[in-house]
Amino acid sequence: MHTNRSSPRLKRSVVVRYIGRAAFMFAAACSDATQDPTTPATTNSDPVAVVTSIPMQTATAGVAFNFDASRNNTTFTDPRGTGLTYTVAFSPVLCGLSAASGRISGAPLAPGTITVLLTATDGTGRSASHTFTINVASAAPIVVASANTAQGATVGQLFDYDATRSGATFQSGSGVAMTYTVSLTPAGSGLSAQQGRITGVPLLPGIVTATIVATDASGNAASNAFPVVMFGADLVPPTLTTTFNYSDASAPLPAHYRVQGGPGGSAIATDNTPIANVTTNAGATLGRVLFYDRRLSRNDRVSCATCHQQQFAFSDTAKLSRGFVGGLTGRHSMGLANARFYQRGRFFWDERAATLEAQVLQPIQDTTEMGLTLAAMQTKLSASPYYPALFTAAFGTADITSDRVGRALAQFVRSLVSGTSKFDQAFGGGAAPNFPATFSADELAGQNLFNGPAGCVRCHATNAMISDDVHNTGLDATLTDVGAGGGRFKAPSLKNVAVRPPYMHDGRFQTLEQVVDFYNAGVQNNANLDNRLRAPGGVPLRLNLSATQRNQLVAFMRTLTDNAFLTDPKFANPFAR
Repeated sequence: MHTNRSSPRLKRSVVVRYIGRAAFMFAAACSDATQDPTTPATTNSDPVAVVTSIPMQTATAGVAFNFDASRNNTTFTDPRGTGLTYTVAFSPVLCGLSAASGRISGAPLAPGTITVLLTATDGTGRSASHTFTINVASAAPIVVASANTAQGATVGQLFDYDATRSGATFQSGSGVAMTYTVSLTPAGSGLSAQQGRITGVPLLPGIVTATIVATDASGNAASNAFPVVMFGADLVPPTLTTTFNYSDASAPLPAHYRVQGGPGGSAIATDNTPIANVTTNAGATLGRVLFYDRRLSRNDRVSCATCHQQQFAFSDTAKLSRGFVGGLTGRHSMGLANARFYQRGRFFWDERAATLEAQVLQPIQDTTEMGLTLAAMQTKLSASPYYPALFTAAFGTADITSDRVGRALAQFVRSLVSGTSKFDQAFGGGAAPNFPATFSADELAGQNLFNGPAGCVRCHATNAMISDDVHNTGLDATLTDVGAGGGRFKAPSLKNVAVRPPYMHDGRFQTLEQVVDFYNAGVQNNANLDNRLRAPGGVPLRLNLSATQRNQLVAFMRTLTDNAFLTDPKFANPFAR
């Protein structure tokens, strides 16, 4: 009977055919693989791998760093050719570096070692990682390449200054980026600073010390301190359009001053000008500017000329002068005319200054008068744009020093020679005077009293009318001021005496008449009274002059007024508006 069931023989035949075909295909595959022995076998199990390790890299803190960690896709293998993507991890994380597509860039923040984990991943998600290090060295030290100099500002006006000077103030040997901070001392000046720039509106005159500090990523730092001088709002520069003559060569002394052994003694023989500081035109010009410049006081309110005014023969009409904050000076301001002529060469009423060069610097430093240290004075002058040229003209370089200031001021003061009064005009440009043809009868009589019975010439000699020494003139029976010792005081020249009341070291007499009355009948006895003011028996001298004689003596002293000197523009204020 026939059925539909397959026979066992047929099944075995089909299996054999399939087995044979599979064996053929395997054999063919093996045959293809061996046809090109140079072609590596690739299977889906081949990993992404590191081909060449990355050696340690070097960098500098704060300096730009740039490195392709994939080395143009050659660091890792890509067996499937799908292309690799890269990720980078840093330790420490906040190191200043970042990465994109395997390229690392940035500026390391600090010296040390940065560990880099570089991972490459192919298109199938298979990846490999490689670790290497970046050794970050310290940057070269920062140096001050070009220091800031003193800067000037004006009260009430905007001040804006870049203390980095566009990066020129400091220099780093590694070329690293620098950050800047500025501190201002004292605070509260109206100025502030940010990132090296100082701005603001100064509130009051004074000096602020600005200190700028440059710092790099390595912790290197350098600083530069410089002054910012805040000048008063009403100050102006000097006007020096006219050149004046001050030296003996260009402006000779009056002939009757130059005569050796002239009437009453030789003025030129008492000249205290040192060989090392002979007056020059440029030196005295600088001295004139300094003499009138209120910048030489702490708050820009007073100058030398505040207490020594030209119209008052470079003295002051106040009994005691007022200093930079209103305090009173200890003594009356001495007239400066003919200060050059005093053989002892010492200055101040009590002669505490050994030279004129030393004397002119003391009021500047006095806490009542001008209140400025010599260092602060130099700073303020350095911040004033017109001084470098003046110092160069006077001394050959622009260096501003207290010694040069003293020398220039002394030159100007020594140039204050008064020699064209009515008294001086009697000499007619020569050495022999004709007083009868020049003076009125009362003036001539007063001169005779001055040189004779009154004896004034014994203490006020030469044609420059100067004192020869310090003297106790019997102002008090009991000393109230020891002066140079024992109540002795230096006296200024009597030239222009009539225009500079009050009189004496303490300004106690308001008029010349009071001065004459005192010497006529008011000299007080004390142990140190000058012998020239003692009568026989040691009692104070009494002149016993009549009222007419006293008036005649005053009339003669008025002939010593030198109007040309009191108005001479070469002695006048160069800062006049």
